[in-house]
Formats: sequence, structure tokens, C-alpha cells
Amino acid sequence: MKRYYPYVAGLTAAVFCLVLSTQSVAAEPVDLSLNQCVTLALENNPAMKIAEANKDKAAWGIQQAKAGKGLNLGYTHTDLRSSAPPSWWPYLSPYSAYNYFSNELRLTVPIDASGNLENAVSQAKLNSNISDLNVQLTKQQLKLKVTDAYFDVLQARNLLKVAKQTVNDFTVHLQNVQDQYDVGTVALPDVLQTKVRLANAQDGLTQAQNNYDLAVYNLNNIIGLPLHSEIKLQEDLAYQPSPLTLDDCIRYALQYRPEMEQTQDSIHMAADQVEIAQSGRKPSFSLVGATEWQDNDFPAVKNRNWTVSLVAQLNVLDSGLTQSQVKKAEADVVAAREQARQTRDGITLEVSQAYLSMQEAAKRIDTDKVAVEQGEVDLKLAEERYQNGIGTNLDVIDAELALEQARNNYIKALYDYNTDKALLEKTMGITVK
Repeated sequence: MKRYYPYVAGLTAAVFCLVLSTQSVAAEPVDLSLNQCVTLALENNPAMKIAEANKDKAAWGIQQAKAGKGLNLGYTHTDLRSSAPPSWWPYLSPYSAYNYFSNELRLTVPIDASGNLENAVSQAKLNSNISDLNVQLTKQQLKLKVTDAYFDVLQARNLLKVAKQTVNDFTVHLQNVQDQYDVGTVALPDVLQTKVRLANAQDGLTQAQNNYDLAVYNLNNIIGLPLHSEIKLQEDLAYQPSPLTLDDCIRYALQYRPEMEQTQDSIHMAADQVEIAQSGRKPSFSLVGATEWQDNDFPAVKNRNWTVSLVAQLNVLDSGLTQSQVKKAEADVVAAREQARQTRDGITLEVSQAYLSMQEAAKRIDTDKVAVEQGEVDLKLAEERYQNGIGTNLDVIDAELALEQARNNYIKALYDYNTDKALLEKTMGITVK
């Protein structure tokens, strides 16, 4: 056994190094921008795949409707054994059982006198356009979802930095208090107060770390990465003023929102349904040509005959069925028009809410930024006064907590502004490429 020990030890060391190298590679964070996250989501998210599949389905629906207008050529072959005489048997004498074979070619040409077939094609095209628009709508919704998740991570990351800074500030301050207590400059309650505040800050840090991890997991889940993948986001929360006015946003949304065009397509589809229903009052025509070979010997190539016929069909009495279908279709047109009006009003409201929320967050950014700057100065002054024996420990603690709150408010304002801006872009119908 001792002879093999060096080899075993060497193999173990090699495996250990390989594991370490694999772990280091696996631990390498994925560097992502917001656009890259959106691209990953568009490639991996099931919602996009469903929308694309429905788009393909609707496109084939057009071909199906067009096929109804085209020629139809059918072939029928029959193998039969019977005791009844065939149609070409000229005698009245009994006929013994026989084999019968036939071949028939039948060509049918639809004549769209009522416009029913053309309306079916029109409806299929409108439905295909609605599916195309739904793909764009799904992209916009998915982009908003990814953007919110991306900014959730940025907000959680910044709040985690604030929590770490707060713990660090209280740790430094506790050391100063402890040093002064050791020389008898301050009383024990100052030390105890600071320790309690430090413990609270450490609890806040734990919660901030957990919130950050959960935000990362949520983003990974949306964009299709493994849940526990380490990611590094390229952007940070920033303030970029928007030059758009509310009227500009509403006007753009009413022109480019996919839902607006979808409602118009729905109106046209309902109108086509009225015409389709009215076709029940009109005759339908088809031109049929057939040729047939029949014989009692396989494969039946004798006794050829042919026919050409024009078939017309008209409902003389349908007990009010056509009338009820027409009225139902006309009611659908009214409903579709009202739905379009409701959609227009809803889009106007959505744009207005997103725009006003964005403007409110912009104002809070300016206010909270000033509060952070003032809080930093106030904390510095409070620490200096305390070290010089002029201020109290409570002044330092209050200044630290006020600064932490101001920093968190500033981060929240930046987060709200960016998410509201993303929501505004979605409500405006800005195209996702």
C-alpha cells in the first residue's frame, strides 16, 4: 500500500486543484447590461415563445382561408363486390354476384358570389395582424418586467451599500466612544447606546443582503439564467431628465400603442362577420366537373363517362337563423367600437399616471440629494462636537440615523424615477427591437 501512496496523493492533489479551478470559473460573475438582460429574456422567456407560436399559427390561417377559394381536385377509387347489376348492364335477366371497380376524378371550382370566402381571407389577415401586434405587446411587457427586476437589483445593491456604511460608521463611532470611556471622559450609557445602535444596524445589513440576493434570483429567473448565478450589472441608478411633455406622450401612445391598432382590427373583423352572416340570404354556387371509369375488372379503365354541373344552393326557410346571426354580428360591431373607445381612454389614463409619477420622483431626487449632502455635514459636525466634549452621543446617533434615512430616500427616489420612466415608455408603446 505504501508503494502506491505517492500516486494516490498526487492524484488527490490533481483532483483537488481541478475542483478549485472549476469553482473559480463557476464563481465568475456574469457581466450584464440592461439591454443584454432584455435580449436574454426575449430569447428564453416562455411568454415570447407562446406569442411567436400564435403568430405562426395565425399566418398559416391566412393560407388556410385562401385555400378555400382555390380549385379542389379529388380522386376516388372503389373496390366492390355485389349481386346487383351494374348501371351499364343492358339486360333485365338476373345478374350473378360480381366485382366492381371504379375510378373518379372530381374538380370543384368555388364561385364566391356572396363574398363569403373573400371575407374569410380578410378575417384571417386581420387575425394575423393582431397576432403580430401581440408579439410586439409581449415584448414591451417583458421588457418592462426585466427593467423593473434590473432596477430592483440596483436598488437593493445600493441599499446594501448604505447598510454596510451605516454599520461601518457605528463601528468606528463605538471605538471612539469606547476609547473615551476607557479614559473616563464619557459614561457607560454612551457605550451601551452605541452598541445597541450597532446591533440594529447589523440586523438591517442582514436584511439588506437578503433582499439583494432575492432580487438577483428574481432577475435570473426572468432572463433564463440559473437561479443562483452571480451577476454583475453594468449600469447604476441615475437621473436623466426627460424632455417629453405629457401631451407628447399621450399623442405618441394613441398613435403607436399596439392595442390601438388591435381594436381597429377587431372592428373590421366584426364588420366582416356581419357580411358573412348576411351571406346566408344569398345563393352559393360551385362548378363541378367529374370523369369516371367503372368496370368489373381491376383497375377499371373502361366505360368512361363525364359530367359537368353548376350547383346553386339557397336557403328558402331557415326559421330566422340568418336574421339572428346578422343581429348578433351587428351587436359585436357596436361592442368592438366601444371597446376601442375604452382602450383609448385607458391608454390616456395609463400614460398620465406614469408621467406624473415620474415627475414626482424627479422632484424627490433633487430634495433627497440635498438632504444627503446636509446629513453628511451634520454627522461630521456631531462627531466633532462629541469628540470635543460639546455634543452628546445621542446627537451623533441621531445624525447617523438621519443620514441613513436620507440616503435610502435618495436611492428610492432614483429607483422610482427609473421604473416610472420605463413604465412610461411601455405605456407609450415604444417599439422593442
